Amino acid sequence: MATRPAAEIPAAVPPLSAERQVTWPKRTRARLANGLEIVLVESHTIPKFHGELFLRSGNASAAHRGPGLAEMTATVVRTGTVKRPSRQIEEDLRRLGADLSSHAGADNSAIGFAGLSELAEPLLQLVNELAREAAFPEPEFDRERRQKLEEVKLDRTQPGFLAGERLRKVLFGAHPYAQVAPTEEQVADYKRDDLLSVYRDFYTPENALLLMVGDFDSAAMLKTIENVFSSWSGKRPTIPPAPEPAKPRGRRVHLVHVPGAVQAQILAGCHAITRKHPDWIKLGLTNSLYGGAFNSRLVMNIREDKGYTYSPRSSVNPLRQYGYFSISAAVRNDVVAASLTEIFYETDKLRALPVPDPELADARNYVSGVFSLGLATQDGLLSQLATVALNDLSDDYLETYREKVCALTPDDLLATARKYFDSANMQIVVVGDRRQIEPQAALFGDLDVYDAHGRHLS
Repeated sequence: MATRPAAEIPAAVPPLSAERQVTWPKRTRARLANGLEIVLVESHTIPKFHGELFLRSGNASAAHRGPGLAEMTATVVRTGTVKRPSRQIEEDLRRLGADLSSHAGADNSAIGFAGLSELAEPLLQLVNELAREAAFPEPEFDRERRQKLEEVKLDRTQPGFLAGERLRKVLFGAHPYAQVAPTEEQVADYKRDDLLSVYRDFYTPENALLLMVGDFDSAAMLKTIENVFSSWSGKRPTIPPAPEPAKPRGRRVHLVHVPGAVQAQILAGCHAITRKHPDWIKLGLTNSLYGGAFNSRLVMNIREDKGYTYSPRSSVNPLRQYGYFSISAAVRNDVVAASLTEIFYETDKLRALPVPDPELADARNYVSGVFSLGLATQDGLLSQLATVALNDLSDDYLETYREKVCALTPDDLLATARKYFDSANMQIVVVGDRRQIEPQAALFGDLDVYDAHGRHLS
């Protein structure tokens, strides 16, 4: 194999090229007489389209009926309509060469779909049927309930799940956001009528947003959508007011005991902000520099330098009503205290000292570049547009995002870290074998101990 002469190999990393301009496609917005909101974006790169029918209600809106009901409802929605049983849906999708999925999260439910542009109308008709006339067949409901029971059992063995559940309970208390998943007993008690009740309330045009990106003419597609969806009816659901979230003060440790665990899962967190907050872009860049990117300070410290963990990470988690900041790492049992020490060292350093200009420039380039990569496909563009629409962000949010990121200064990040990296009130969750990690965890605050089912242990 031929090799390049040493003289031809660059001695340094080549400089970054100039940032490319983004040509933003035209957006067509409309609202049908029944209340259905529509956003259409033309993208003629390939003869396909991607779409998603969002319902602005998810697990949090159904929490007073039962944890995870919106998610289970979304799963069973996909299994058949009054006109088409499950098998026919699969055959129709194969005939159309199309994809179809359904899911739900804390704040939204959705039916996602994609296919060839020339076959958009029959696929939209199927989506309309699922939104209006899902059948919830008893055998499919029973099958999904059994599967959900297995998932819930498996979740209780996963340290990452247990840590996330405990942190949400600590941060949100009586608020629905504290409910991450149902118990086995709750799933076993769910009835088909429970799902039908959620479906009738949530899957209505006044509660819906239809977003499509693809190779189509917007005016013609809008007419197709009106023909397909205009007879759909239903009002926006009434959701009972939620209690205020908990406001834990002082650093506290919440240990989830998993006997025999060979490593420990660390998850620390505090309240933060939603995407609508003016500081959101500042916090996103600050998080990227701290632990949100693979070359971040947290990764360089406890992965590359100390070797305590493989993939530490920090995240800003925006929900519709509230948000929270979290730091996670799976570490050896013998370095729980050492890892927490370095985690807080890095948070406090960001709160104390301005970020050097070269490091800030790297972080700005990374965040701006990841954003640009997310616009390269129809599916990626749809995701970005959905973020704007579902969070009621400004019309120019995407167009001005990179400019705002690149304008941030060391003083901006210093002020943001001091405001949102609430080190003094950080809640610490550690999941692992109590005998091996309790003495280390207790060094960082008063200690509460739970089992994998959330029961408080003495």
